[in-house]
Amino acid sequence: MTELSDAHTTVRPLKGRRAIITGGTTGIGRAIAVLLAAEGAKVYICGRDERYLQDALARIREVGEGDGMITELADPDKVRAFFDAGEAYLGGFDITVINAAVAAGGLMQMTEDELRYAIAVDFTAYMLSAHHAAHRMTPISDIVIIGSLSAHILGPSSTVYAGVKAGIAGFSEALRRELGPKGIKVSLVEPGKVGSNMQYPDVPDDKQRAMIKAEQMLRAEDIAAGVEFLLTQPTRTVIQQIVIVPRALEGE
Repeated sequence: MTELSDAHTTVRPLKGRRAIITGGTTGIGRAIAVLLAAEGAKVYICGRDERYLQDALARIREVGEGDGMITELADPDKVRAFFDAGEAYLGGFDITVINAAVAAGGLMQMTEDELRYAIAVDFTAYMLSAHHAAHRMTPISDIVIIGSLSAHILGPSSTVYAGVKAGIAGFSEALRRELGPKGIKVSLVEPGKVGSNMQYPDVPDDKQRAMIKAEQMLRAEDIAAGVEFLLTQPTRTVIQQIVIVPRALEGE
């Protein structure tokens, strides 16, 4: 019989690991939380809507273990409070998924208040989340930052979102170099168009379903599978960046 023990690299199981996930009540964050819980990780999530939180927790508890809270990450003090609560519930954590974001458009399309809010959630809260994670996690741990392909595909209505996500991409690369020697791995995941409520009102549910069927749009679970892949790699490796896009749009 042929020996196959070296045919695959060592895989790090998710069972027994503990994950904090910002924005884990809908879309990509919810899909990641459910998959990690199903694989045996204990998860702690947050969101802004109690109904979505309870729905997500019900699904998480069908397959595993988790809890969460309602909060507003635009408030820096509440970012800290979320990490405090997550750390207390989990008893420490070795996975942080920084995902919570709001949609943003062109600079001239937004009011000053909308602009300030988008920056607070999509950029400042990302950095603060990474700061809290980096100071609380021990080797070997993972920080997964959910960016966007919008950082590279620029248009007149994507000014703010593209600017923020491009900043996140640069931040992720530099953070990986800073934290790598400390035993904390940093990975950036940049999805293309994903079916979620962030597509409202331009792309309603029925159109999203049609685009997913035509393979012109991703499901949130597709991104979760990518996150699972990078989290299960050997401790010696870092998946620096994953870009996941719909196959049917590649020829455009």
